[in-house]
Amino acid sequence: MLLTELQIEARLADAARRGEFDDLPGAGRPLELDDDSAVPQELRMAFRVMKNAGYVPEAVQLRGEIASTEALLQAADDEAARQQAAKRLRLLLDRLNRSDAGRGMLSESGYFRQLCERMDGPSQ
Repeated sequence: MLLTELQIEARLADAARRGEFDDLPGAGRPLELDDDSAVPQELRMAFRVMKNAGYVPEAVQLRGEIASTEALLQAADDEAARQQAAKRLRLLLDRLNRSDAGRGMLSESGYFRQLCERMDGPSQ
């Protein structure tokens, strides 16, 4: 560690011993972290800054919704819930495919068609 990092760590440890962090909002509760697993690693910091400023690109928002809908589809207990999640997933994938950020990405790879076949069965 650099000397400055050691000094910072020492000051933080002293403050913690004095109890200066005990009355902070949310003390004793887990942090509420954003699920940004759908955002590429190299873009996460930039998107977090934009999100904190109140702006989230549509493609990032869609990818996040797609990831959560896929998880919902995997966890669906009954057929009605599974069909509803599959319908929402198709809608979100179609919106992403039609957006500028995802233009042609899904349809050209055949991924979208394979997903639809997997959810609905092969088309005749």
